[in-house]
Amino acid sequence: MIVCCVHFPCLSHVCVQEASCGFVIILMALYWCTECMPLAVTGLLPVILFPMMGIMESSEVCIQYMKDSNMLFVGGLLVAIAVEYWNLHKRIALRVLLIVGVRPALLMMGFMGTTAFLSMWISNTASTAMMLPIANAVLKQLCDTEGQENQAFEMEPEPEVEESLEARERRLKREAKYLNLDKGMSLSVCYAASIGGTATLTGTTPNLILKGQVDELFPGNGDIINFASWFGFSFPNMVLMLIISWLWLLFMYLGCNMKKSFGCGMNKDGDKEAYGVMKNEYKKLGSMCFAEGCVLVLFVLLILLWFTREPGFMPGWATVLFNKDRPYVTDGTVAILMSTLFFVIPSQLPRCGGYSEDGKPLKAPPTLLNWDVVQEKMPWNILLLLGGGFALARGSEVSGLSQWLGESLAPLQSIPPFAISFLLCLLTATFTECSSNVATTTLFLPILASMAVAIKLHPLYVMLPCTICASLAFMLPVATPPNAIAFSYGNLKVMDMAKAGFVLNIVGVITINIALNTWGAAIFNLNTFPDWANVTTIHTP
Repeated sequence: MIVCCVHFPCLSHVCVQEASCGFVIILMALYWCTECMPLAVTGLLPVILFPMMGIMESSEVCIQYMKDSNMLFVGGLLVAIAVEYWNLHKRIALRVLLIVGVRPALLMMGFMGTTAFLSMWISNTASTAMMLPIANAVLKQLCDTEGQENQAFEMEPEPEVEESLEARERRLKREAKYLNLDKGMSLSVCYAASIGGTATLTGTTPNLILKGQVDELFPGNGDIINFASWFGFSFPNMVLMLIISWLWLLFMYLGCNMKKSFGCGMNKDGDKEAYGVMKNEYKKLGSMCFAEGCVLVLFVLLILLWFTREPGFMPGWATVLFNKDRPYVTDGTVAILMSTLFFVIPSQLPRCGGYSEDGKPLKAPPTLLNWDVVQEKMPWNILLLLGGGFALARGSEVSGLSQWLGESLAPLQSIPPFAISFLLCLLTATFTECSSNVATTTLFLPILASMAVAIKLHPLYVMLPCTICASLAFMLPVATPPNAIAFSYGNLKVMDMAKAGFVLNIVGVITINIALNTWGAAIFNLNTFPDWANVTTIHTP
């Protein structure tokens, strides 16, 4: 202890509770980064360690595992499970691709746009796993058809030796061309899944962690982060990143030949064959059934209710009907209400009475969802991860660790805010390549909140961009499940992903900071330090 006091004088002022909480955070950070235990089990450590170290009572710790953000997560996932269960996502994807066509550049744009849209509502992993087989089937058909055309061209009799050499060169050239296209298409799908997930509040787990942390650390924030405000900030940024990513992958894997990339002035039979592959897949789905129509209606209704609950520029329906004096109804309430209807509405048009062929009364048709399907597809481990993060944030407040960290970081006040945000975004984007985005946001956000309060900077000015950057893991196959899926499907090497991903990481950090200092500042009023972020408001001794 004497050595610690000599080398680290500030630690002599840290009370036992603060040091204990810091120990728990460091321990969980190590466990999350090394994955020596399942991530969800590590998320349960505060339930054990906080009461035993005298930081928080067990009942107070356990409450953190079922917050409003967790309910929003559950409701959003139930809707996503229903969409996947009735193949509505596949119908939407194939319909969009049939409209876009099979020209290489437009095909890539179609796959990226469709994957990003699906990732806004269902999991990034599910959208990637669904889109990549379709992409591979279309590319295989294009390659095979072009090969058949070349074989037909080679059927003239002489000279045999020269023709065989030319044929071999053409075959190798064609294979190299489609290998490049395969790489680009695989990367485009997995990158679009990660980018698309940032556009909505329920699109990926870090977004919900930010909302939960802000509500926990700053209870009087006036619901500053809701579905509408998040979408208003993140959707334009997502579109900008998607376009830049598309152009970069086009340049890397298709070159600058606009005629070949966009198919200008070309009309090949191979395109018709590849188009036929997608058309056949769409025909296999058949016409839209009653269940799909119900899921689509509920899905659209949920989005409308989210947008109009508290749009910001006018009183929403929740404010008029329920939230006159307190925020009774939240986005989580709406999500659970709509997802509950999946267990009530039948999957077939009900009949009035009647008997089956064997004379028995007809049974009621099954509902749109049943619990067995939900139990199989619901990622319950994420709920424990979310709860562990909220428990850490609460423990940091109660122990006083947040205040101590904030005071220690006060000298950063002399650095321009845009520089702080940019450097923190780079740090987060680098860290998330080696750690899960959930663990990254869970560890970083409480510290960033403390720093912002200490230097009188709007908390969202650093918390918001770092949360989005935690989802921009483009360089390594192990960084995200979509990257891993693409790595297994395409003929990708680690260096292929690293070269493409490094540039996109930098581009992502730049675009997020541009968005933050333009329309983000207007939406969240980031240029002023809000009253609800005052340290005396959030700190409880």
